Amino acid sequence: MLTSNLEITSPSTHKFPIIYSDIFLEHDTGTYHPEKAGRLTAIVDALKNSAIAPQLVWQEPTSVKSRQRSGVDILQEVRRFHTQEYIDSVRTLTNQGGGYIDGDTIASWQSYDVALLAVSAWLDGVDIVINSGRPAFVLARPPGHHARAHSGMGFCIFGNAAIAAMSAIDRLNLNRVAILDWDVHHGNGTQEAVWNRHDIAYISTHQAPFYPMTGHQDETGEHDNILNIPMRANSTIADYLPVFENQIIPFLKNFNPDLLIISAGFDANADDPLASVLLKPKDFGTLTKLCLEVTPKILFGLEGGYDFDSLSQSVVSVIEQCLKK
Repeated sequence: MLTSNLEITSPSTHKFPIIYSDIFLEHDTGTYHPEKAGRLTAIVDALKNSAIAPQLVWQEPTSVKSRQRSGVDILQEVRRFHTQEYIDSVRTLTNQGGGYIDGDTIASWQSYDVALLAVSAWLDGVDIVINSGRPAFVLARPPGHHARAHSGMGFCIFGNAAIAAMSAIDRLNLNRVAILDWDVHHGNGTQEAVWNRHDIAYISTHQAPFYPMTGHQDETGEHDNILNIPMRANSTIADYLPVFENQIIPFLKNFNPDLLIISAGFDANADDPLASVLLKPKDFGTLTKLCLEVTPKILFGLEGGYDFDSLSQSVVSVIEQCLKK
């Protein structure tokens, strides 16, 4: 059963909040598109049948209308990154029944409203983590880290992680927010959004050379706030661990964020059909443990991951690790 919006669980109860709605299944990309509703249903089924199921609190995201009634305009939040022209183009496309935003990014007639609700869910996640001081997970789609200011890209419509980070600083008066992106693809949209932000750091591990062919080591942002670590195809946890221990964790500790947002893509799994990195689901639990050494204030938000089994088991592994803290 889903609880009421933004119900904060006491840390002493060791409950883990998950922000999710069946509405996210209505973003219809078609049977053969990799980013489809089955990704979410696989994760939900795995979590509800896992040993940690009694420790999960399922929460509906705040609706767009509810935000408006409380004085928060979701479109104003989206405009922190995206242009009004692009937002209007997505709405027009969906009002006409849907179509292609770019060569591999599809919108159905429901997608505009679903994408706005996804942004709202990420904002809910920020609020929950800051208020509780503990991690939470947003299970939403469409994903966001490839979306650019003027266009959707790579299955992504709105830049959820970037918008959430900007909103956290402006709405909640945080000083610094870090975004760690362990999706197998570089989050070019997120990087673009925070390139000139001294108060937002972006760190990415990603297969290279690979789509979208960005994320080179010399891309460091205007304030040295960006750390890109390209990973070779066939990399394993043995390759990732020294990267985390010697580069990412020290970078994060030095930045000292008030909030850590993880763009949690799980397409770096060995079984994933769209990439060639060889991580296992349990490895994401190991990476989570390292991140928790930086701060317990972590918002995980779903990005990629297209093998249903490895995707769902990776999410379980992440949450299991969070529950051990």
